[in-house]
Amino acid sequence: MPRLAIALGDPAGIGAEVVLKAIQRIRLVQPSFNPLLVGCRHWLESSYQQQISAGIKGLCNPSELELLHIPLSHSVEAGQASASSGAASFAWLTAATNAVLAGNCTALCTAPIAKHTWHAAGYHYPGQTERLAELCGVADAAMLFTARSPHNGWRFNTLLATTHIPLSSVCEALNASLLRRRISQLNSFCQRFNAAPKLAVAGLNPHAGEEGQLGSEERDWIKPLLNELCCNSADNKGLNLEGPLAPDSCWIGASKAWHNKNKDDLNIDAFDGYLALYHDQGLIPTKLLAFDQAVNTTLGLPFLRTSPDHGTAFNIAGKGIARAESMEAAINTALELG
Repeated sequence: MPRLAIALGDPAGIGAEVVLKAIQRIRLVQPSFNPLLVGCRHWLESSYQQQISAGIKGLCNPSELELLHIPLSHSVEAGQASASSGAASFAWLTAATNAVLAGNCTALCTAPIAKHTWHAAGYHYPGQTERLAELCGVADAAMLFTARSPHNGWRFNTLLATTHIPLSSVCEALNASLLRRRISQLNSFCQRFNAAPKLAVAGLNPHAGEEGQLGSEERDWIKPLLNELCCNSADNKGLNLEGPLAPDSCWIGASKAWHNKNKDDLNIDAFDGYLALYHDQGLIPTKLLAFDQAVNTTLGLPFLRTSPDHGTAFNIAGKGIARAESMEAAINTALELG
């Protein structure tokens, strides 16, 4: 079993709660599961005691867990996002990553952080993915969301070509070199589950440009690039690629596959992997289909990193009502694929 490092996220958010709930559930099936948590011991134990006192059940006692103690420099209250909470989550992510790089753990799972608290603390990164890439010395980490259908076990994979940038910057960021790399990363990931995966690339514009009537990017360079990749079998052995597809219908087959109750009848028009060209294009269908099951997986690092697909939920932090399904899925995915 891979040894996981778990960074506990923003201490003003729901990180402690969902991590302790997820570990408790996993230990019911795998009693020997023993991750390395990275955070502040006093804060974690205090959070646990507050929830137990409020009658919240299903939490693993942090005294039973190994923890790399990095104390808070200032007190943090649940739900009160601040520069202090951002500084803590940044320090915890950094230490957890270094633990994996040092060989003390084999994979990394991260609880949610808030970008605006990082910025308030002076750390101006678009998100955890970019900080991880910096720590690992890689230039091209990518964000992929993967989920397994609870109805039939079908695996749903969506990779983002661009991540946390304004919509107005997407066209400038997209280019042939980037799409080549993302398609290669998506194909390699999907080959873990299917030796010859079928991939879909969403269009950039409505109706995938409608032959230049609603935008020219598809006609001018995206479609020719995809045709080249499919035809160039010497460089892309086994590549099975369709697109650019109209974004409003690209994921319909995925919805059918996800909800099919007959696991022996999944021969429908779904793809093994989907490439979305910008953040919300991929995250909207992912969260509609698999909000509690989807896992943010970073590709391009020297180790596997996973994270739940939700945020810090400051509005419910400390109330004991946070759902831990996505955190549990993130841990289980790291154990399965790490």
